[in-house]
This record gives sequence, structure tokens and C-alpha cells, in this order.
Amino acid sequence: MKEIKNDDISLYQCEECGFNYASPEWAEKCEAWCKEHQSCNLEIISHAEENK
Repeated sequence: MKEIKNDDISLYQCEECGFNYASPEWAEKCEAWCKEHQSCNLEIISHAEENK
């Protein structure tokens, strides 16, 4: 997981698929899923900032 700071906002990026999350917990869940399954989980990525 990589932290991205933009102005006063911090986002957390899954280093496997590149989705960004406001919460480090969701980024960690996403990265763990991606590494194990070599795919994205629709329930997890529904929390990504790209989907808001």
C-alpha cells in the first residue's frame, strides 16, 4: 500500500491494481485480495475513490 498526499488529503493506493482509498484498511484489503486472487473484488473496489 502506498500513501498519496494531495493538498490536505491522503489517499491510500493498492499497489497491485492502483485503486485509491480514503481508508488504509480498504487499501490493505484490496491489496491482499489482489495478491491472492490476481483479480479485483467488486465489494472491496466499491469503496474506492474512483467509484464515488
